[in-house]
Amino acid sequence: MKIGLPKEIKDNEYRVGLTPAGVQDLTHAGHEVFVQKAAGEGSGFADEQYVKAGGKLLDTADEVWQTGDMIVKVKEPIAPEYPRMRENQLLFTYLHLAPEPELTKQMLERKVTGVAYETITKDGRLPLLTPMSEVAGRMSVQVGATYLEKMNGGRGILLGGVPGVPAANVVILGGGVVGTEAAKMAVGLGARVTIIDRNLDRLRQLDDIFLSKVQTLASSRYAVEEAISHADLVIGAVLVVGAAAPKLVTRDMLHLVPSGSVLVDVAVDQGGCFETTHATTHSNPTFFEEGVLHYCVANMPGAVPRTSTFALTNATLPYALDLANKGFEQAIKDDEGLQEGVNTYAGKLTYEAVAESQGLEYTPLSSLIDLKAAAA
Repeated sequence: MKIGLPKEIKDNEYRVGLTPAGVQDLTHAGHEVFVQKAAGEGSGFADEQYVKAGGKLLDTADEVWQTGDMIVKVKEPIAPEYPRMRENQLLFTYLHLAPEPELTKQMLERKVTGVAYETITKDGRLPLLTPMSEVAGRMSVQVGATYLEKMNGGRGILLGGVPGVPAANVVILGGGVVGTEAAKMAVGLGARVTIIDRNLDRLRQLDDIFLSKVQTLASSRYAVEEAISHADLVIGAVLVVGAAAPKLVTRDMLHLVPSGSVLVDVAVDQGGCFETTHATTHSNPTFFEEGVLHYCVANMPGAVPRTSTFALTNATLPYALDLANKGFEQAIKDDEGLQEGVNTYAGKLTYEAVAESQGLEYTPLSSLIDLKAAAA
């Protein structure tokens, strides 16, 4: 298979879809990998490393997209990339289609086969979303601590406090991977941490993990309102797989939040869990609403690209190899979790949560491809 590795063009996105080691594994398996020049520079990988790994350099993104049967990326395509997508091309990347109707429309019209990292499942988990959720969760506390500094617009509070002075109150909405990693960082820095989740079993697990160093609350509007009214930092870490995130903090609730507090919405890729969220960039990361500072960067892990690219390739490479070695249809027949990653196919929307979020027609993948071989 011919595999294309283009340079990411989203604002300040320095990650790349494959490390040189990943390219080497694919070329050793008999595939051709076409790498756009300078694609890996932001993550610290020189073109020469990709060539040494067996990759073939191409000058432009247009050439990479035209050549690749499968395109391996990090972030969803943005407007300049839409014309490069073509019928039957396999796009393997984060897609986050639920809040992106125009991208969805383009992929359907162009009949692109879209396999989304964030909806692939394994044993009830999301193995390709997990590494970037770990990065974003840990970063959310670093970012929050930075923006709590007065010169950055915050209240002027040190997250861990000092002896004789209270530590900051950190409220984490969601106890999944992002929430857990955020809690690790916040507890480590000495903050007072509250985690809110609707899953009582998960709250019990978190209570055991943190040995009562965090407060856990069952989710309700009342609990959220009470918690944010004392919060210095609120981290939105809610995920509904493939669907738009629920708005747990509404605009009319913001008056409860102390002025100068910081909201970090890690759920922004799925539309955000604060009603006042809108996606921002690393170039212009924050804005104020109702006196509360919002940080809603949609590609947070892009700020630490070297760590992120290694972590991402570790997770995605086995799936990329399966898709390349077996071809799309056989690969998804052999792996029901990989089937869950297929969001668009043959001009049809094949992921139900995205269809519901956008009010579009949902077409089960099984009605387009005979998947019975998966059980054979």
